[in-house]
Parts: sequence; structure tokens; C-alpha cells
Amino acid sequence: MLRTRIRIPLFLLTAASLTACSAATADKAPPRAAASPGTPAKVTVTPPVAGRPLTVSASGGTLARVKVVDEDGAALPGRTGSGGGSWTSDRKAAPGTTYTVEVTARGSGGKESTARSTHTLPEPDRVNKLTLAPGKNTTVGIAQPLSIVFDRPVRNKADVERQLKVTTSNGTEGSWGWLTDYSGRDRADWRPKEYWKPGTEVTLDATLNGTDSGGSGGWFVRDYRTGFTVSDQAQVIKVDLDSKKLSVLRDGRTVRTIPVSGGTPGGDKRSWRGTAVLMAKEGTIRMNSETVGLGDAYDKMVDYSMRLTWSGMYAHAAPWNARWFGNANRSSGCIGMSTADASSFYALVRPGDPFEIKGEDTKGTVAEGNGYGAWNLSWADWQKKSALR
Repeated sequence: MLRTRIRIPLFLLTAASLTACSAATADKAPPRAAASPGTPAKVTVTPPVAGRPLTVSASGGTLARVKVVDEDGAALPGRTGSGGGSWTSDRKAAPGTTYTVEVTARGSGGKESTARSTHTLPEPDRVNKLTLAPGKNTTVGIAQPLSIVFDRPVRNKADVERQLKVTTSNGTEGSWGWLTDYSGRDRADWRPKEYWKPGTEVTLDATLNGTDSGGSGGWFVRDYRTGFTVSDQAQVIKVDLDSKKLSVLRDGRTVRTIPVSGGTPGGDKRSWRGTAVLMAKEGTIRMNSETVGLGDAYDKMVDYSMRLTWSGMYAHAAPWNARWFGNANRSSGCIGMSTADASSFYALVRPGDPFEIKGEDTKGTVAEGNGYGAWNLSWADWQKKSALR
């Protein structure tokens, strides 16, 4: 039998082969992956404890925003740690305070989540308060210290001192010193190394809210802020009990000299020596010797009274001692002068002016807690009274 051969053109074979290969490749291609929805971060707010910073953390992501406010709407500032996974408040949590915490965190894939919680700390068993001197927005003399008297004992002095920030307009060098006030209470004074420069502006920020006094002192539950300005004149009062005269120096120049009579030599009626700071101008007051341990030596109304110590030393008018002014010391410890001199002197001085008192027969140096006697310590000794040294 005769066979017939059929020839297929080469270009048709090639086309068929290509078609087969293309079809096989399409069948084996992997499916396209679906987009990941992302995973939210887990936020943890550590229950706040009084006296410790408040902390927030995020696992599986980072913190995008943290807002903490108290019940009055005041913010508790803080900062995010390295890597963005934690946040710590700058301030300590305060007892008796309610904090609302709002957090936005960013997880994997950029997925955001939010969390909100409220935390109330127990009320403190005891609260400590303080009294500040000088008064706010006052103008004072060049020796006025910044003084804080605490209502209750302070055992954690270093913790408290860290929260006391003094700012001056000219970078004045100074230091805190802890002492016992004449009242027996704990006290902290900030004294410059030297007398203030005239015109210095001083501010105290006592960020004590949430600070524990320690022991039986209790907690501070608020902050304090005050400020004062130093007089634009450097005024110093020099009292020489040996020559029985008082001199007013202003910017180094003597502008007034007054004959005086100081404390009677040889006993408890002697005056104090050293630097005393004018604490207050009290005007006309009743002076009774029984209140300062001198029996019934005197009980009278006294004009132009200027307090120098808590123990009762004043400069004042003493017309009953007129024959002794400039001649002998015959007072009960105060610095007496005529009524006319006392009137004009009273108008010249201001609280914070230093009284530099010297005399051979005195009953000792003014103690640092008896008024403002810090200037009777050397700078090195005063610095040792800081709880941070």
C-alpha cells in the first residue's frame, strides 16, 4: 500500500511548543499574598504609688502619646524612654490624688490602639506644710536669706532639698543649710556666699507635691512658689557697743551716725554680737521682760521697734535711757536711741538689712536659728549644713 507523508510546516510546530510552555508556567505561579492587618501593642499602666514616678509601657510596639492629668486637669509631665516602649513621669505621684491616664500606642503594621484608665491614691495619714520668708513680691535688704520653716519634722532632708530650686537674675552662688528654728521646728535657709548684689531678683520653686518628709513628718501635697527683689542699695548697719554708736553705710559710704546704748555688761542683759538681720519693723509694741526671762525688769510700750532676733533683741526708741546714749551700755539687751533718732532711722532701714554688731562684753554670737544668724558662719561651714553635701 502506498503511504502518504504529511509534512507540517516548522513555524506551526514552534508556535504549538510555545503555547504549551506558556500554559504550563501559568498553572505553577504562586498565589499573591494577602496584606497583613497588623497587631496592636499591649499597653500597661503600672498602678501609681505615692512618692514614686508613674510609669507606662507598651509591648509589641511603641508609645505614640501619653497624657496624664489630675482631678483638677493639671498635667503630670513625663518623657518617653529610648526605643519608645516606656514612659516615666518627671514628678512623683502625690497621695490623695486621682490621675487619669490616656495612651495611644502603635503596634506592628502601624496599627494604633488607645487605652484610658483612672487611678486614685489613698489620702495621706499626715500632711506637712511650710512657711516662707520673706513675703512674696517684697523688696529686702542685702542680707535677707530665703527661709523655710516646716510645720512637722523633716527626716528625709536630702529628698526635700532636691525639690527646692532657687533661681536668681545674676547667677548668685548660694547654698541651703538645715537648722533648728528658735521655735524648735526644722528649718532650711538659702544663703548667698556673700551679701546679695543690689537689685538681684530671686525665685524659689518648691516642687514638693508627692514628697515624703519621712518619719512622723507626713507628706507634702502641694507645690510652693515665691520670689522677692533685693534693694537697689547696699545698706549695712554697723553697731559698735564699745564706742556706743550706730552707723548707717550705704554703698560703702557712711550716711548717718547715731549715739546708742546697748545691753548692760556683766550678765543676762548683755547684747548679742555678730551679724543679725533686721527681721521686721514692728512699730509700737509692748515689751515685757518676763517673756525673755528677765523677771519684772520692765513692762512698757516701746516706739519704733525693729526686731533683730527671736529671743527679743531690738533696736528701738528708749527715751528713758537718754543720759546713756553714746556714754554707757545700760539697756536690757536691746540697742536703744532717742525717739527722734529712732524715728528717722526707722524710715531708713528695711527688713533684710544686716546689723553688724561688735563689742567686748556681749553674751555671745547670734545663733543661726535665732532670727537670721547664718552670716555668723563661714561659707565653708554653712555649706556643710546642706543635706546634699
